[in-house]
Amino acid sequence: MNRARTRGAIALAGAAAIATVVGLASAADAASTLGASAAEKGRYFGTAVAAYKLSDATYSGILDREFNMITPENEMKWDATEPTQGQFSYGSADQIVAHAAAHGQRMRGHALAWHSQQPSWAQNMSGTALRNAMVNHITNVATHYAGKIYAWDVVNEAFADGGNGARRDSNLQRTGNDWIEVAFRTARAADPGAKLCYNDYNTDGQNAKSNAVYAMVQDFKARGVPIDCVGFQSHINSGSPLPSDYQANLQRFANLGVDVQITELDIAGSGTAQANSYASVVKACLAVSRCTGITVWGIRDSDSWRSGDTPLLFDNNGNKKAAYNSTLDALNGSASSPPPVSSPPVSSPPVSSPPPSTGSCTATASINQWQGGFVATVRVTAGSSAINNWTVTMALPSGATVTNSWNVNRSGNSWTNVAYNGQVNAGQYTEWGFQANGTAGTLTPTCAGS
Repeated sequence: MNRARTRGAIALAGAAAIATVVGLASAADAASTLGASAAEKGRYFGTAVAAYKLSDATYSGILDREFNMITPENEMKWDATEPTQGQFSYGSADQIVAHAAAHGQRMRGHALAWHSQQPSWAQNMSGTALRNAMVNHITNVATHYAGKIYAWDVVNEAFADGGNGARRDSNLQRTGNDWIEVAFRTARAADPGAKLCYNDYNTDGQNAKSNAVYAMVQDFKARGVPIDCVGFQSHINSGSPLPSDYQANLQRFANLGVDVQITELDIAGSGTAQANSYASVVKACLAVSRCTGITVWGIRDSDSWRSGDTPLLFDNNGNKKAAYNSTLDALNGSASSPPPVSSPPVSSPPVSSPPPSTGSCTATASINQWQGGFVATVRVTAGSSAINNWTVTMALPSGATVTNSWNVNRSGNSWTNVAYNGQVNAGQYTEWGFQANGTAGTLTPTCAGS
């Protein structure tokens, strides 16, 4: 979400269950507040928060009574956290995190990498210099908040609107098509306990844009890229109405093995029509077991980036609207699909079925180099027979030091499979990788299977 979001038209704007949530209330309380009612269904109900408004007693009063998840509206974005390259500023974001901790609320981090709201120094960069700056930024911010964030919006709005499902042309995209993957791997290394999400708008129903995101998530899951959740912003208005396949779209993403979250919900309108739309969104989330929570983008209508549309649950004075009542009623309804009991934070390829025999393997490395560092992705391919385990021998160039790795164990120049990716059927492959400082040069891996 942009600070003063100006897309040509508003129509363009568009796992672990929370088994215990601090501040769980009694059944009577759960029937009367959004957060506690959602928690009874194993979910959260959150809102976007601006640090400077926390001193507003009405604003904070509603926040602390109704919501059990907080997303900083702008305070964790690149321009706010690193206004000068290499110099990080966390004051406003820390204020929100401290408020959440004091009031039993969880945090969603928003957003580590985005084409918008970049500081001017990053806007003026390109190529390997920008890629290196992005990796450094994600590493520093995610490390600063490690252990305090439930889920990160690692990458925000990377796909273009329109009918072809293409990536958005941005300075980050022009650093190389793998920039999203690098961002997720970097975030996992910096904050391994947080869920890592991709977040976008105009993806609420099945269309070219959501299909492209779906294909990316499917590819990431197949290759072990650490993605745990997908965020659907759900900015609903007359030009971008709630699609009839909203629930089905959430479900198809959940079927890929990721959580789904409604991350920036606001619905233009008033009265019964708005109330019914809010209830429909809540019911859709409750019907999808991996829909772990809902965040509305602001508290009162006057706090909204689109305040003229009166899109939130409380009016300008903080009074509950019809949409609030319908939302609470939907949360308290009986029809709910329970969330999964647990989901490991690290995305892993499924374990292959036991192979019938063993044989040889080959290994190839692809490199993404930028100034001062690189990411290497290594593919291990089984030969004419399946393998149960593999070992890749590969020396790093002088001066190169590994900063993190995934889907592999390492001892010096020897790289071996982890528990879930040793078994590779004949002619099939698995991939692993690492990030390093220095220059990759020419990596020449060799593979032995058993």
